[in-house]
Amino acid sequence: MTTTEAGTEVPSAETDHDHGVHGYHKQKDEHLKRLRRIEGQIRGLQRMVDEDVYCIDILTQVSASTKALQSFALQLLEEHLRHCVADAAVKGGEEIDAKVEEATKAIGRLLRT
Repeated sequence: MTTTEAGTEVPSAETDHDHGVHGYHKQKDEHLKRLRRIEGQIRGLQRMVDEDVYCIDILTQVSASTKALQSFALQLLEEHLRHCVADAAVKGGEEIDAKVEEATKAIGRLLRT
C-alpha cells in the first residue's frame, strides 16, 4: 500500500520485477541451452585454429557464432521490453523513463556490434 499526500492508502502497483524476476525467467532453461550451444561453437573455433583450418572456413564459423549471439541478444531484448519495461510502465513516473533510456542504450550497443 502507498499513502497519498491526503493520507489515504491506495494499493501499489507491485510487479514480478519487484521480486527479482526478470523477463527471461520463464525461458531460462531454453536460454542456457542456447548459450551452451554457442559456447560449443566458440570451442569449435578454437579447435579450428589449433588444427590450422583454412581461414575462410573459420570466418564462416565466426559469422555463424556472431549471428547466434545476435539472435540471443534480440530475444533477451524483446523479453526485457515485454517484462521489465512493461512493469515500469505500470508504475509510471521516472521509472518508465529510466527503463526506456536503459533499453535505448542497450539497443545502441547492439547496433554498434
